[in-house]
Formats: sequence, C-alpha cells, structure tokens
Amino acid sequence: MSKQIRLGILTPSSNTALEPLTFQIVSSIPNVSVHFSRFPVTAISLSAKGLAQFEHSVIMQAAELLAHAEVDMIGWSGTAAGWMGFEDDEKLCEAITKATGIPATTSVLALNKALDIFKVKKLGLVTPYLDDVQERIVKNYNAIGMEITSEMERHMRIAKNADFALIGEDVLERLVGQVVEGGAEAVSTFCTNLIAAHKVELWEAKYGVPVLDTVTTVTWDMLRQCGVDTKAIKGWGRIFQEA
Repeated sequence: MSKQIRLGILTPSSNTALEPLTFQIVSSIPNVSVHFSRFPVTAISLSAKGLAQFEHSVIMQAAELLAHAEVDMIGWSGTAAGWMGFEDDEKLCEAITKATGIPATTSVLALNKALDIFKVKKLGLVTPYLDDVQERIVKNYNAIGMEITSEMERHMRIAKNADFALIGEDVLERLVGQVVEGGAEAVSTFCTNLIAAHKVELWEAKYGVPVLDTVTTVTWDMLRQCGVDTKAIKGWGRIFQEA
C-alpha cells in the first residue's frame, strides 16, 4: 500500500480558484490529499497596506496550523514574491521549515525552477494586476536574466483579489495568444486566483509553448519533492510530463 502523502497549501483568504483546481490536479493520485490554511488577502497593490498582507508573521500562523495536520510539505500558492522579490519567498520557506520541521516551496520559486528546466529566456507574463505591480514583476524577472518585453506581457489593471476569479477563459486565451505572438518561449498565467490551470494543455497545443500556471507550479513542485511520479497526472500540461 502506498504511503499517504498530505500536501498543505497556504491560501489567500479571498481566493476561490486555487482550492478546486488543486483538488482536480491531484485527483488521479489516490494516495495524495490536499489541505488548506488561509490568511487575509483582499487586494493586490504596492501600498503599505497591500504589502503588509504578506508579512511573514501573518503567513506563519497559517503555516503552523497546517503543521497540526502533519502535512508532508507546505506550499504557498501565491505570487507575491513576483513584486516583493524572490528572496522573500526563500526566506519564508526557511522560516516555515525552521518553525515546523516541514519542507516548503511556493508558486513563484517552483515557476522559476520550471523555467530553468525548460530553458526559457523569453517569458510571456499574463496577470490581472495593476500597472505598478506588473512593472515590479517584470523588473524582478529582468534582474535574473529573463526577457519580458512589452509585447510579452499583458495585465488587466485589477486590484480586488476576488475579482481575479471572474476573468473569463476567453479573455485569458486571447492574452496568452498575444504574448506568444510577441515572442514568448513560455507563458505564465501568474496569479493563483485566475481560473486557468485546466486550460493549460489546450493552450500548449494551440500555441506550441509551455504554459506554466502558478496554481500548477506549486502543486508540481510539492509532488516531486514528496517523491510522487508526476507523469501520472494527465491533462494538466507539459510540466507534469517533461519537467
């Protein structure tokens, strides 16, 4: 009998997309279960209030509750490191493991691993975020050598987190197509409250490049760190088969 593996997912309080999507992604693996812990996030901005939502002391409370369930891995299913800096997620993971003894990863750190595996140098970035948030994400990726030109990014200038989940599949598909046309070698739907992960395989077939959704990336990284053969997951994109 296979060992039961419990994945613990840190979730923004206003997010309604990532839980059902994560459940669906792992549904074909009978010995894996997913468990969620929320902390307050209602809007995305670079204001003091917006940034304070992601203070580690707040997130740690939710992580410690997941530790009560004796999960095997803790994943932060969120993209704040995109605008706060990748080192912010690295420090968060270190803090979680130090406090709980449980290894940790994040959507953004996992995305960056996948970009390296796929040898991506030109990234298409599709987000719902405000101009200044998007500019910060692009700047942080440029700083690690990732090219994201104006033709390879699209954003929708929305701040309210709950509204991200209302963005239609047709809109997302159009934006993915535009950034591929702009020269992207891979695309990230970069926000875990976008209902996008289930469309990835279709978009990969249509546009011919890897599509790396941030709900998917953290789930993929957690599974592989727990020793799960991700090739068992069909229909959710090349990341599970090739990375």
